[in-house]
Amino acid sequence: MYLSTVSRPAAEEPDSGPRRRRLALVSGNVVALGTVSLITDVSAEMVAAVLPLYLVLGLHLSPVAFGVLDGVHTGATALLRVVGGFAADRFRRRKLIAGIGYTLSAVAKLGLLLAGRSIPAIGAVIAVDRIGKGVRSAPRDALITLSTPPEALGRAFGVHRAMDSVGAFLGPLAAFAVLLVVGQSYDAVFVTSFCIAALAVVVLVLFVRERPPGEAANGKTADGTAVDGKTVDGTAVDGSGDPTVSVREAFGLLRGGPARRLVLAAAMLGLATIGDGFVYLLLQRREDLGLRWFPLLAVGTSLAYLLLAAPLGILADRIGRLPVVIGGYTALGATYLLLAGPVDGWPLIALTLALYGAFYAATDGVLIALAGPVLPARLRTTGIALVQTGQALAYLVSSVLFGLAWQAWGPENAVRAAAVAVAGVLVGTLLLLASPSRPTTRKVPR
Repeated sequence: MYLSTVSRPAAEEPDSGPRRRRLALVSGNVVALGTVSLITDVSAEMVAAVLPLYLVLGLHLSPVAFGVLDGVHTGATALLRVVGGFAADRFRRRKLIAGIGYTLSAVAKLGLLLAGRSIPAIGAVIAVDRIGKGVRSAPRDALITLSTPPEALGRAFGVHRAMDSVGAFLGPLAAFAVLLVVGQSYDAVFVTSFCIAALAVVVLVLFVRERPPGEAANGKTADGTAVDGKTVDGTAVDGSGDPTVSVREAFGLLRGGPARRLVLAAAMLGLATIGDGFVYLLLQRREDLGLRWFPLLAVGTSLAYLLLAAPLGILADRIGRLPVVIGGYTALGATYLLLAGPVDGWPLIALTLALYGAFYAATDGVLIALAGPVLPARLRTTGIALVQTGQALAYLVSSVLFGLAWQAWGPENAVRAAAVAVAGVLVGTLLLLASPSRPTTRKVPR
C-alpha cells in the first residue's frame, strides 16, 4: 500500500532520484483523513444499503417520489457546500468545519428512528445528513490537496478514496449482518450506524491536523503559500499580505476560465448520473433478487472501487487526469447499457457492479485532483466546493428526471436514455477541458 505516517509531504523528502520521488508515500494527514472516511462510510453505507428497500418496498414510494428523495439525499443542500468551503477558507478552520459536517451526519442516523413512516420527516432527516456531507467534503478534500505536492495529488486522492471504499465495502456487509441477526429491523441498522459514525468524529478530533504537514513548521502550505494571519490598517490579511478571503473574491473564481470550465463540466457530468439506488433497484427488478441479498449489491461496487481507486489515481498522475475521468464516465454509460441489454443472470450482476465500481474509482477523487492545481491555495476549499456543488445540483435534477422517465417510459427505456445522456455529456466535457494548453489536462513530468 501507499500509506505512511510520514509528517512531511513527499516533496520535502530528501532527494534520492526521480523514481524515489514518484514512489513517495502519502502524508500522515491523508492517512488520518482516510481513516475517518473509512469509518464514516461504514456507517453511511449501512443506511444506504437498506434505504431503497425501506422506501420503495416498505413504504411503497413511487419511482418519482424515490427520485425526489434520492435527489435530496445528494443535491438539495448542495449550496451549503459553498458556505462550508468559504467558511473554511476565510477562518482557516478546515478541520472544525469538517468536524461539524461529520457530527451532523452522525446525528441524522438517530433521526431516522424518530421519523418513523413519515415521508416528510424522512426527507428532512436525509437533508440533515446531506448538509453534513456537503459541509465536510470540501474542507476534507482541501486538507488533502494542501497536504500533498501537486504532482502526487492523484495518488493521494486514490489512496484516500481506496480507504473510503473499504468502508463502503464493509458497510453493506454490516447491514446484512445486523438484518441476519435481528430480522427485518431497520431500526437496529440505524442505531448501529450512529455508533460507528460517532467513532469517526472521535478519530477526526484526535488525529487529523488543522494545518497540513509542513505548514505549521514554516508558516506555509505544501505549495508555498504563506498562512500567518496579520492585520494592516484594520484589514485582515494573510501571511503574504493579501486580504482575507471575501465573498466577492470567492465567487470571482467563476469568472476565471479554468475554474468556470471545471464547474460547468462537473455540472454536466452530474446530469449523467442517476444514483446508486436506481441502479440497484434495476438489478433487483431484473434478476428478482431476494430482499435479504439486496444490501450485497453495494458490496460488489465497493469491492471494484477498493481495488481500482489507488491504481487509477496513480495512472491519472502519469497519463493525465482528464483521460481517466472520461474513461470512468464511459464505464458508467456501459453500466446503463447493460441494465437495458440482453445479458442476464450472474454475468449481468458481476459486470454491472464491476463497471459501476470502476466508474467511481476513475472519477470521484480524480476529478478533485484535476481541479486542485488550477485553484489558488487560499481559495481551494471554496473552489472544490463550487465543483462539488455543480455536480450535486445537477444530480438532484437527474434523479427527478430519471424517476419521471421510469414512470412514463418504463425502467428499460429510462436507462437507455441515461446512456445517451452520458455520451452527450462526454462530448461536452471534452470540448470544455481537452485543449492541450489547459492545465487540467496536463501530465505530470516523469
